[in-house]
Amino acid sequence: MLNSASLSTTTDHDMLPTRSPASRSWSRFRANKLAMGSAIFLLGLMVATVATLPITSAGYDAQTLSLNRQPPSWAHIGGYDALGRDMMQRCLFGGLISLSVGIGAALLSVTIGVLWGAIAALAGGRVDNAMMRIVDILYGLPYILLVILLKVSFERPLTELVQWSELFEDRNDAQVANILILLIAIGAVSWLTMARVIRGQVLSLREMPFVEAARAAGVGPVRILVRHLLPNLVGPIVVYATLTVPQAILQESFLSFLGIGVAKPIPTWGSLAADGVAAINTVVSFWWMLFYPCLFLGITLLALNFVGDGLRDAFDPKTTR
Repeated sequence: MLNSASLSTTTDHDMLPTRSPASRSWSRFRANKLAMGSAIFLLGLMVATVATLPITSAGYDAQTLSLNRQPPSWAHIGGYDALGRDMMQRCLFGGLISLSVGIGAALLSVTIGVLWGAIAALAGGRVDNAMMRIVDILYGLPYILLVILLKVSFERPLTELVQWSELFEDRNDAQVANILILLIAIGAVSWLTMARVIRGQVLSLREMPFVEAARAAGVGPVRILVRHLLPNLVGPIVVYATLTVPQAILQESFLSFLGIGVAKPIPTWGSLAADGVAAINTVVSFWWMLFYPCLFLGITLLALNFVGDGLRDAFDPKTTR
């Protein structure tokens, strides 16, 4: 016979709220100090690039030839480049462009990869084989060749579309189109790994009892994907998206370094690094022109990778650190 104390204990225990998977994942991520610190740094960097936009958008190309290649000082900690432009303003404005291209390309890549992999896995059979053979073919093509082909094919019609749109009425149409086509080109060739990951996940999930029950109840494939499969794919999608952002930023920087990325005079971290390399010589070394863009780029990529690792550990606690 239960006494009142045991009954009270049992009742209190039953009334304790059960933590949701999202809450447990957030607790694990918050316990990872390196990932949490990196997330705070990235948030601060994005706030800084957006908050200083009224200043940097007007001053990133302002030239004062009398300040040509002046070294950093307390008044201007970034120094000046070969045309007398403030390097810190150019790094902040270039960071906004690089982060925008990287995040936008990553979102596009994740969207295409999730839809492609999920549709292939749900369709199965010949449709699955055909779709995945297309992925294999695209894997074999050079990445830079695909980006150049996309830029050549779509840059002119996109420029005409931007000229027609009133959203960019006060901006340089060619520059806006160049940034958009670079974002689309990087995102359109970076989804292949995501498609394979999601396909494998959906192939394992579609045999689960809850999916079989939904199928037996007459639920269509689209509703099964949206209501039953995607909620179970949030973890892999978030982790892969976080790891895709630094990859997209690095690709944009590499293309800008080669001169086929964002067109000048709009700066990015990659184009600023390219200018800095040209300013390094054995006679006089203007080190700050290379140091600051590489510092911003390196710390940002490192922080994004730490956040991605933290999210992976948070969503999959069985993963060893």
